[in-house]
Amino acid sequence: MSDAQAEYDKLTKKLTAIASAEPGQMFGKACLKINGKAFVALHKETVVFKLTGDEHAKAIALADAVLWDPSGKGRPMKEWVALTATHGKKFPTLAQAALEYVQSQT
Repeated sequence: MSDAQAEYDKLTKKLTAIASAEPGQMFGKACLKINGKAFVALHKETVVFKLTGDEHAKAIALADAVLWDPSGKGRPMKEWVALTATHGKKFPTLAQAALEYVQSQT
């Protein structure tokens, strides 16, 4: 199991227990959803978070952070930040921010 997978699994366990998040699929990738909307995903060796505002700015400023391009065709999604497992300690906070952002959109 990769480090990113392990970190994603930790988030899945925590968020499905306390936030009513549900595992699902988005673009063929494993993701977590709330009210049918994805807010965290697993892609290759990264965990990806849907963020906005200050949380997005902080996440994209981290070393090796990139905007997520799920197709790999040079079309990144502006709200989604992909991070390697080296930032795993920040993942619970980022996941919570992503969850709150997506919940605010419904």
